[in-house]
Amino acid sequence: MTTDASDAVEIRNALLRLRRGTGLPIAFGGLTEAGQRIRISELSGTATHALRSLVVTSGTGLGGKTVALSRPCVVTDYSASRQISHEYDAPVAVEGLRSVLAVPVVVRYRVRGVLYGALRTSLPLGGRMLDVAVEAARDLERALVVRDEARTLAAEAAAGAGAGPGWEQVREAHTALRALAPRIADPELRAELLGACALLTAESEGSPRVRLAPREVDVLACVAAGATNALAAERLGVTPETVKGYLRSAMRKLRARTRGEAVVAARRAGWLP
Repeated sequence: MTTDASDAVEIRNALLRLRRGTGLPIAFGGLTEAGQRIRISELSGTATHALRSLVVTSGTGLGGKTVALSRPCVVTDYSASRQISHEYDAPVAVEGLRSVLAVPVVVRYRVRGVLYGALRTSLPLGGRMLDVAVEAARDLERALVVRDEARTLAAEAAAGAGAGPGWEQVREAHTALRALAPRIADPELRAELLGACALLTAESEGSPRVRLAPREVDVLACVAAGATNALAAERLGVTPETVKGYLRSAMRKLRARTRGEAVVAARRAGWLP
């Protein structure tokens, strides 16, 4: 598995959160490749490129130990530590690292990557600092889960557009895609998701195209799937009052008196499948 553009965005965001939360000046990390090897793909705060593209095998070095044990590991003096093997001392020495922590990124019980934080001095890295690093890894895990789900749904939607699935499945896929899109940090993947949504809708011939805001469409998609305002709010990550506001605005534009009329009008206008 290689790190693509959307992976890189999520890893960089996680490294920035790790540095800001821990105060550590250096962070780096990457995702797993075949055979549970970690390739360091993203650097933050480093002085050299010595660590870039470094491949760390499971069980070797600090990161490899973290992969093998699937838990955080810390060393206070990397080059002198007896807790790890020393296959990667040369690039670590070039960067001048001493104290290093490594936390695993675990998705569906499998290590998908490792985040590192480091100092150029020998000081203990633990307690609150390690907790913050672990939380940065958890954030990355959640982002990867959302990304994976989004890509799966987009692929299913694109395949389903030509395979002629039942309308209920199409509508469920559309609602799920609309709910996931705002949570995608990478703009290219988000645009790809919304493009998949567009494959599932088609403007009716002769029907005027009413202009709806993206969030209005999101709310209508949830309503069409039978969601209450509270459930729609939970799916979209907003408050129930915000959902009500978007729904009122959409109903006004669609000249609908009820939620049901709004859904029907949105389908006629090509906003919903």
